Amino acid sequence: MADEAKAKGNAAFSSGDFTAAIRHFSDAIALAPENHVLYSNRSASYASLKNYTEALSDAKKTVELKPDWSKGYSRLGAAHLGLSQFDDAVSAYSKGLEIDPNNEPLKSGLADAQAAAAAAASRSSRSANPFGDAFSGPEMWAKLTADATTRGYLQQPDFVKMMQDIQKDPNNLNLYLKDPRVMQAFGVLLNVKLRAPEDSDLPDSPPASSSERKRAAEAEPVSQPEPEPEAMEVADEESEAKQRKVEAQKEKEAGNAAYKKKQFDTAIQHYSKALELDDEDISFLTNRAAVYLEMGKYEDCIKDCDKAVERGRELRADYKMVARALTRKGTALVKMAKCSADFDPAIETFQKALTEHRNPDTLKKLNEAQKAKKDLEQKEYFDPKLADEEREKGNEFFKQQKYPEAVGHYTESIRRNPNDPRAYSNRAACYTKLGAMPEGLKDAEKCIELDPTFVKGYTRKGAVQYFMKDHEKALETYREGLKLDPNNQELLDGIGKCMQQINKASRGDLTPEELKERQAKGMQDPEIQNILQDPVMRQVLVDFQENPKAAQDHAKNPMVMSKIQKLISAGIVQMK
Repeated sequence: MADEAKAKGNAAFSSGDFTAAIRHFSDAIALAPENHVLYSNRSASYASLKNYTEALSDAKKTVELKPDWSKGYSRLGAAHLGLSQFDDAVSAYSKGLEIDPNNEPLKSGLADAQAAAAAAASRSSRSANPFGDAFSGPEMWAKLTADATTRGYLQQPDFVKMMQDIQKDPNNLNLYLKDPRVMQAFGVLLNVKLRAPEDSDLPDSPPASSSERKRAAEAEPVSQPEPEPEAMEVADEESEAKQRKVEAQKEKEAGNAAYKKKQFDTAIQHYSKALELDDEDISFLTNRAAVYLEMGKYEDCIKDCDKAVERGRELRADYKMVARALTRKGTALVKMAKCSADFDPAIETFQKALTEHRNPDTLKKLNEAQKAKKDLEQKEYFDPKLADEEREKGNEFFKQQKYPEAVGHYTESIRRNPNDPRAYSNRAACYTKLGAMPEGLKDAEKCIELDPTFVKGYTRKGAVQYFMKDHEKALETYREGLKLDPNNQELLDGIGKCMQQINKASRGDLTPEELKERQAKGMQDPEIQNILQDPVMRQVLVDFQENPKAAQDHAKNPMVMSKIQKLISAGIVQMK
């Protein structure tokens, strides 16, 4: 019985019905509480619904029951990752790799967890220190160079090393606060005047000679002090840098205009010129990568994206910009995958982009790449001959009443040839025997979808609906089948059974238990709910109870009577 429940769970999981999968795996666990695979499967189902707390609980139980099973650690890592417990996720994946060093899902999971942990640590470091922005990017060095005092410090290796340490982690500032040079630099970066202690060893301008002091004293005063040549030099450099940035932006705009006109070579020239003028804006790289992508130069596109990511991290650029570069790289890899048949690099790149910034477009591209990979695998796996062999094996097990085994073979047959309605029809029969009615109904409907003329599909669907006590719907299905084969005895028998149940309800011959069960089921049917919520039908029901003449008029309306019949069949209305 546990195996049957597990088979139902696996089938529901495969069809994407994770709630039903959880229910079936829970039933199996109740029957076999020491089976680690059941907890693992239920953990995966919870994770698919993003219920990572329950997924973590089941993953821990899996590892507890089977500590030497690598998949348990994969489930554990995935749950921790979903809860943003990145260090725990890294630990779980690492333990799994100790057991199975070549396990690719564990390797991939570990890489994702490490990337997410690094990104979280970087964000935490920047947000933890209120002065972190003062030390970010090349602006710090520009400010220190522009100040006459701190410019001299930049010739001192120990000072440069301290500033680099602070830039990597602003919290390191606490380690160097006793150094007056750091305090002076801190003041410059915050635009606060700090006076250095008199006994400090800060390098000043060389002391003037006595003759120089004398000449300075004899000099006539001027109304405005002349700027020091050094300060003017810095100002000129700043002005030149600003001008270069302005020119770079103009080149970028020209590149954008050329790109829109599909003048790709011209666009490349403009973006390249922009990079020469200003290498601190990675949008020039990502834009040029977009042009290479349009031109089909995927290798060049990927190179520019890699440069953008590397430079972006150096400059501590916005995460969205880094994510954009990774997404563009992933797009190029997808284009290349259509020739190489390897979508894994693209999928990995999109996943990295999402750890930087969860962009809906990136997520869509990831889903498309994963679907393309799945379709390719399905295409490579396609083999009608093996599909027929698996279906025959399933038939043998079905005859032996070994329904879970039969489901396994029919499923393999479907994987080998997903366009054969017979495998779906046979698996629907198995699910019906196992009591997995929703799964059986899906297979029967898929069977009809693939071949609307396949009569067996209608008998399967009608049987499932009958067992689900949807007698009206089952009757409809059987009648649809009879349009294709009017003399089909199985369909005729099905109609007879449905009519018997419908008439039984119409006569009010249902037992209290049957009536209660049918009413509960009917109230969950959206069609029944719509009928009961219809103001016109509510008035019709009142007339049937209180106004015989109006009721006679209603009885002449086929649409009204059809709805009344549905309410009778559902046990909601009883005719006496």
